[in-house]
Amino acid sequence: MNQIILIEFILYLLLMLGVGLYFSKKKMTQEGFLLGAKKIPGWALALSERATGESAWLILGLTGFAFTAGLSSIWIAIGCVSGIVVSWLWLANNFRKERDKYNVLTLPDYFAVKYKNQGTFIRLFSSIIIIFFFILYVAAQFSGAGKTLNITFGTSKMLGIIISAIIVVAYSMAGGFFSVVWTDVIQGILMFITLIVTPIVGLFVLSHNNISIMHALQTAGRGMNSWTGSAVGFAAGILIFNNFSWFFGYLGGQPQLDARWMAMKSNRDVMIGKIVAISWTLLAYIGAIMIGLEAFALFGKGAVTDAEQILPIMLMKMFPEWIAGLLLAGAVAAMMSTADSQLLVATSSVSEDIIHKYMKKNLRERQLVLISRITVLSVGIIAFILAITSKSLIYTIVGWAWAGIGCSFAPAVILSFFWKKFSSAGVVASLIGGFITTVIWMTTGLDKIFTARAASFIIAFIAAVVFTFIAPKKD
Repeated sequence: MNQIILIEFILYLLLMLGVGLYFSKKKMTQEGFLLGAKKIPGWALALSERATGESAWLILGLTGFAFTAGLSSIWIAIGCVSGIVVSWLWLANNFRKERDKYNVLTLPDYFAVKYKNQGTFIRLFSSIIIIFFFILYVAAQFSGAGKTLNITFGTSKMLGIIISAIIVVAYSMAGGFFSVVWTDVIQGILMFITLIVTPIVGLFVLSHNNISIMHALQTAGRGMNSWTGSAVGFAAGILIFNNFSWFFGYLGGQPQLDARWMAMKSNRDVMIGKIVAISWTLLAYIGAIMIGLEAFALFGKGAVTDAEQILPIMLMKMFPEWIAGLLLAGAVAAMMSTADSQLLVATSSVSEDIIHKYMKKNLRERQLVLISRITVLSVGIIAFILAITSKSLIYTIVGWAWAGIGCSFAPAVILSFFWKKFSSAGVVASLIGGFITTVIWMTTGLDKIFTARAASFIIAFIAAVVFTFIAPKKD
């Protein structure tokens, strides 16, 4: 185990705990614990939104996918970047306005209050969707942290999962939304540095050793040097569409991202956030794809048994120990920044949507905050158990959760913002249609033919429109 990297990592973990401890000493309301009480600047919320949205899936999953798939992985990046840009330009400020108009703290609360005819069912069912898929999502982040620590320090994956779970749950319990956002700011900067510095140095190493990425991809075969993975005609179209389909999950359907927009104080904060978030996204995604392609050219396809470990290996081989330690902290930051936000959203669904609103428990602010903290601990424990028992790859788990949550909620969000006739029946149809489609695609293997991310969005959108006409909105 490298002592320099170990010391840097311990200091990083202590910093995260310190942020949580700082905010734990402040008087906390339920609104502050779950949404920051409009006391956080727009640039910080933007960095938090990006760090939350681009988790282990980007820094380990996408780099690993580019390492195994080659040039065709670019369509995933195009889909994600397009979705992020669209959401910031056309949805972010709508979330801020609707949150103020209806005085709500969560996405289920927003739908339940705006569409009162089916408000009770909408609140309960949407909360169940969030809790179910976000536990899977958090488990994927814990698993990713375990992989990174295993490569870095030679510890068992189990120990890595234990360490990451304890740290994330501890500071999330302590400071709620405040500690989650400000730790995300640190983590977002670390992730950005890792995704920018690594490919730049990689290009210098390739040039020094007279290695060509395109030549390495071409000699590898298996469609590595093809933008469509050697697929042609209809098959090429399906491959491009399936990879691009991550786009749909960004269109307002991710509650952990929506919370950042709902927490914005003003139009000015949203404008600043747009600049920060879009700039971060463009550079980070270019970096992630380049890392995967460079690693393939440098090490070859047999370099790792698990492609999602390629970034830690690349850092350890290319950089001096102390620099590698700092950049590896960025990889761990990716898992923590998403896990903490999803823990908090799952918590809000239990404490605010189910206990406070659905069960109509009139509790004092201190009691609500205590329930929220207990829920963070409970969800964290369940996610930890799944992380140590699941064999699925990060990319696979996140893909399922992305479809189940993002593509169930996104049609309802879009229609609620831009279609005045959209009805409560349409909201219910969107949620049920998206959820059931995702479960069917996950359990039958249809995802290998046509991605669940697109199928869930399309079916949920059609169901929302059809049922709005069948059961129109009542004045």
